[in-house]
Amino acid sequence: MSPSVYDAAGSQDSAAQADTPDVSAARTAQHNVVRELSRLAPTARELAELFAAEGCSLYIVGGSVRDALLGRLGGDLDFTTEARPERVRRLLADWAETVWDTGIEFGTLGAYRHGVTVEITTFRADTYDRSSRNPEVVFGDSISGDLLRRDFTVNAMAVELSTGEFVDPHGGLRDAVEQRLDTPAPPEESFADDPLRMLRAARFAAQLGFEPTERVLDAMRRMAAEIERITPERVQAELSKLLCGRHPRRGVELLVDTGLADHVLPELPAMRLEIDEHHQHKDVYFHSLVVLDQAVDLERADDPDGEPDLVLRLAALLHDIGKPATRRFEPGGGVSFHHHEVVGAKMTRKRLRALRYSKEIVSDVSDLVYLHLRFHGYGEGNWTDSAVRRYVNDAGHLLPKLHKLVRADCTTRNKRKARALQRSYDDLEARIQRIAEEEDLARVRPDLDGNEIIRLLGIEPGPLVGQAWRHLKEVRLDQGPLEREDAIAELHRWAREQGIEPPEQ
Repeated sequence: MSPSVYDAAGSQDSAAQADTPDVSAARTAQHNVVRELSRLAPTARELAELFAAEGCSLYIVGGSVRDALLGRLGGDLDFTTEARPERVRRLLADWAETVWDTGIEFGTLGAYRHGVTVEITTFRADTYDRSSRNPEVVFGDSISGDLLRRDFTVNAMAVELSTGEFVDPHGGLRDAVEQRLDTPAPPEESFADDPLRMLRAARFAAQLGFEPTERVLDAMRRMAAEIERITPERVQAELSKLLCGRHPRRGVELLVDTGLADHVLPELPAMRLEIDEHHQHKDVYFHSLVVLDQAVDLERADDPDGEPDLVLRLAALLHDIGKPATRRFEPGGGVSFHHHEVVGAKMTRKRLRALRYSKEIVSDVSDLVYLHLRFHGYGEGNWTDSAVRRYVNDAGHLLPKLHKLVRADCTTRNKRKARALQRSYDDLEARIQRIAEEEDLARVRPDLDGNEIIRLLGIEPGPLVGQAWRHLKEVRLDQGPLEREDAIAELHRWAREQGIEPPEQ
């Protein structure tokens, strides 16, 4: 495709008009760029003038141009230039408030000024060995060569700041307007160079709602196994961004439909259980996608401007991964999944560890998977206040997320059943609130602390103190707060059962 060059003021030549299906939409998109870049004009103009005075071009490039087109430009800007790294460092030294060079071996320097973070990278013309994803860094001499090596056409646009020239050699503007993902080079070449780009395609589908072209989809299906060249840390980073996108379900479906999930999250396609005519049950994979959708809706309803909740979204997606391993066909045509929450929690822990998630995320997500069934049975009316206390205690800091997960897990099409489940959970939350107000459930502790146990029993610090503490906590959960005299009497009773005679007080 021949280059299409646009003036950032909004004009475009006749060739560009002929090449753009919707000229009005394209002009609107261009004006978005102008408006968004004008918002950061002082910093951008200063930087452009600085480089122009040295005879160097400076382009705002890649995701920054794409996000400006979409009206979602943030405070981090990406630039590219023909100037070599040491020259860029010298130009930035007196201009920026802070400069860092941690990426200088790849031709990238970072800087901060006026509340804006910039990264400036020398034109690249890298080559790849294709046995790993590590490029041989080669600096280039043209913007066209630099844009050709980028992952997708929507990330292969640039604006030359000093002249306002809009450079779009691969139709990225058109693809952005039409919400399409395509590659500047043939996708087979692009993905062979860096297989992580296939996962990025799913991530951009989730973040932006864009659809990959057929040639991109075909290449992803044929080359899915190449993703195994990528380190788990890089896979995890892309998967997390995907799940935190505005449309995470789209990204997940793309992973499964192309076969990428078989290599990065095989538990997902494994949930697509066959359902025969005699053993009807919900499709577990489809159910999990609906739960993910509903969890995201609840999250946004609770805090429309809040950050995406990665832990909740992972738990929603994985809460039933134990079902395939526990499915049993019962006499009479029923199907059971006994203890799938226990098996699922173990599977979740194993997979998230393999993806190098932090200990905190592994623990929180697996705990939610383990707890997600605990609520069922509440509607039968046999939960005591003790059961409610234990529910709160076991959930701990995850209780708000567990509330959302349990509500999201209601996917029945039977409206009467759905209303009954929601009423039951409304009632449980009301009971939790009532008991919390009376007993400070957020900090369920024994009525006596460790130091008091040591003094009252006349024992040395050690394991026995912990046993006594845990016993008193169980009593607290069962009976609620005790008067101090009653707590001491219970401690003495337990001690005598252990063969300990408390000293006279």
